Amino acid sequence: MAADLPYKAAVKPKSSENDDICVKGICVYGNFDMGLQYEQHGAPFSPLATNPNQDGLIQKNGLGSYFGVAANQISSSYIGLRGSQEIADNLYAVFNLQTLFNPAAGTNANGQGSVAQNSGTTTNLSLQNSYSDSSKSGQLFNNAAYFGISSPTYGTFTVGRQSALTSDLAVNFDPISGSNAWSLLAGQGTNGGGGDTENRIYDNSYEYRVNIGPVRLAGIAQLRNGGNSGTGNAFEGDIGFDYQGLSADFVGGKIYDAVSAAPLSATQVQQAAALGLAVGNGQIAATISDNTVFAAAVRYTIGPWKLFGGYEWIQFANPNNPLNAGAFDSGGFIITAPNNTNFPSNKILQTVWVGARYSITPNIDIAGAYYHEWQNTFATSAATLAQCAVDGVSNSSCAGTEDAISLVADWRFAKHVDVYAGVMWTQVRNGLANGFLAAATNNAGVTNPTGPNKASTFDPGIGLRYQF
Repeated sequence: MAADLPYKAAVKPKSSENDDICVKGICVYGNFDMGLQYEQHGAPFSPLATNPNQDGLIQKNGLGSYFGVAANQISSSYIGLRGSQEIADNLYAVFNLQTLFNPAAGTNANGQGSVAQNSGTTTNLSLQNSYSDSSKSGQLFNNAAYFGISSPTYGTFTVGRQSALTSDLAVNFDPISGSNAWSLLAGQGTNGGGGDTENRIYDNSYEYRVNIGPVRLAGIAQLRNGGNSGTGNAFEGDIGFDYQGLSADFVGGKIYDAVSAAPLSATQVQQAAALGLAVGNGQIAATISDNTVFAAAVRYTIGPWKLFGGYEWIQFANPNNPLNAGAFDSGGFIITAPNNTNFPSNKILQTVWVGARYSITPNIDIAGAYYHEWQNTFATSAATLAQCAVDGVSNSSCAGTEDAISLVADWRFAKHVDVYAGVMWTQVRNGLANGFLAAATNNAGVTNPTGPNKASTFDPGIGLRYQF
C-alpha cells in the first residue's frame, strides 16, 4: 500500500543519484517480490489472492504444513504510472495509476476472485486453497486510479480510486510496513479498512490534504455507487503532526454497508442458481455492517532507531440500509448471500501494536513488532451466551483474542535490489478461533468439545525484491 502514497507519504529514501524512469514529470515505477516460505499450518498457494499464502496468519483452512513458492511477503508487487506537471505558478496536476499483481502467476490481485474460487467447499475446508478478501478485486488499476491538483500552499485535492486514511495510518505507523507475511496490520487488512479489508481503498472518492506548519490535515469521502451496492457512503478525517523526530496521526471515520466477503456454501450456490442472479465476475457471500473507527499512532526516530506504537477501536453494527441478494460489490462481484444481522449487539474490535526498526548499517535493517487484538462477546441469545461460557470457541460472537510476534531482516545489497528474511508467530483464541481446523473443530466445521480453544502457526520465509 505504501506505493499508493506518492503525494501523501514518503515511500522509500531517494538515492543520491536520481535514476527514476521519468519523462516530463511522468514516471514509471514498480516493485517485484518473490521467495520461499514454510507455514506450520497453511493451505495451497493461490494465483488470485492479494496475499497468495494467506498473509502468514493462521486461517480457518490452515491445517497441514506448506513449503514452497511465496510471493509478496515483505511487500506487494505492483506496477504504476504517476505524474506531476506544473499547470500554473506553484500549481500542479497530479495523477497515479497502479495495479498489484502476483509475480508467480502473472495475475492481477483479486481477493474477491480467490473467495469465489472456493465457493461450495465450506463444509470440507481441506478442498480449499488460500484465499483472502481484499480491496483489490481484479480491476485493471486495482490499487490506485486518481488525479487532481496540488499546491505547496493550499494542499492537494484528488478524486477517483484511492487509499483510505485508516490504510495510510496502518502503512506509515507499522514497524513492518506493508509486509503481507509478517505484519498483522498489512496481512489481515481489517485495521487498514476500518473493520473490513475491502475498505482499504475507496472508489468514487474525494480527498483533500493540506499542511499547516508541522500540522497535517486530511479528509476523504466515498459516495455510494447506487441503492443495492456495497460499500456505501464512507467518511474519514485525519489530523497529524511532525515535530523533530516525532510523528503522530489521529483518524476517525464512519463506513456504511461495509462488506466482508466469504465463499458460498454448497446450499447457497444452489440457491443462487435457483434465483437466477447475475454472475458478474463471480458470486460471493458477505457480512454487511455499519462501522465506526478511531485510530491513533506514533512514530519516533532517534539515531538509527525508529520506534512505533498504535491503537485502533472499531465498532461493527447491523446496517441501517440492508443489502439484498444480487447486490453489487467492488470489482463487479455479486453478493448472492448477504448477512445483514450478524451483530445483534455491537461488536467492538480493538488492536494495539508496538515495535522498532534498527539500522545496523545504512543498507541493513532489522525490525520487530508485537500485535494484540481482542473482541467482546456480541451475542445476545441465551443459548449462544451459554456456549461462550462453556468453551469460548463454539461461536464467532464469543469474546476472543489474536496475538502476533514478528521479526524481519532486510539487506539492500545492491542498487534497487534487496534480500530479506522474516518470521511471524500468530495465535487466535476463543471466538476469534471459531471454525479453525487447527482449533476445536473437525473438517466439517463442527465443534469438537474436547479440542483446543486456540490455533497458531509460524511462517519463516526468505525472498528477493527489486524496486524501481
